Amino acid sequence: MACNFRPALIVVDLQEDFCPPNGSLAVANGRDITLLINKLLAFPFVIKAATKDWHPRDHVSFAANHEGKAPFKDTITIVNPYNESETYESRLWPVHCVQGTWGAELVPELHVSQLDLVLEKGTDPRVEMYSPFYDPFISPRVYDSGLVRILRDKQITDVYVVGLAADYCVKNAVMDATKEGFKTYLIEECTRAVDASAWPECKKGIEASGAKVVSMDGPEVRRLMTAQ
Repeated sequence: MACNFRPALIVVDLQEDFCPPNGSLAVANGRDITLLINKLLAFPFVIKAATKDWHPRDHVSFAANHEGKAPFKDTITIVNPYNESETYESRLWPVHCVQGTWGAELVPELHVSQLDLVLEKGTDPRVEMYSPFYDPFISPRVYDSGLVRILRDKQITDVYVVGLAADYCVKNAVMDATKEGFKTYLIEECTRAVDASAWPECKKGIEASGAKVVSMDGPEVRRLMTAQ
């Protein structure tokens, strides 16, 4: 593989709770992407990582932890526990991907033996963390997974992102990878959105960040197939 092309694959949150038929936060057709992701896992990436939402039961994103609030419909203001002047609005969800439960497991169809590492995110009950890199706060940051350092230590140049869900965790993974200076690609056939009707607009925002939304049949993926 040419030294100026050192690709990484990030498989975001391909977990039971995000997949039909029984996931508590199932994304329509979410399980269907596994076959294509398994094909990608056979390619010669420098590193192949998967992420998992790994929430404690008292996580701030669960509507059940906020009296009178409903999943999907309601939002809350999340406050930086170290700086009350820093806040953001976040959508509330059904209870999902609780640590140690069936719903938090990667789907069994995924070829996990071909992964180099699995990162757990969303472990701090006080903050929402869609991105596999870090939470949205910056002054100061509350949690950092160390993924940026891992990629830089491996001298990664290009990051390919797949998984669930396109308009939340995948979107944040792509945008943060781009922000950190990696050439970043979202493979569209390998993701699904929570709000499918809003995906075209969401995709525009991803591309405006400098990332590319690409196809399994496109040159960006073909380049992987021919890498030595």
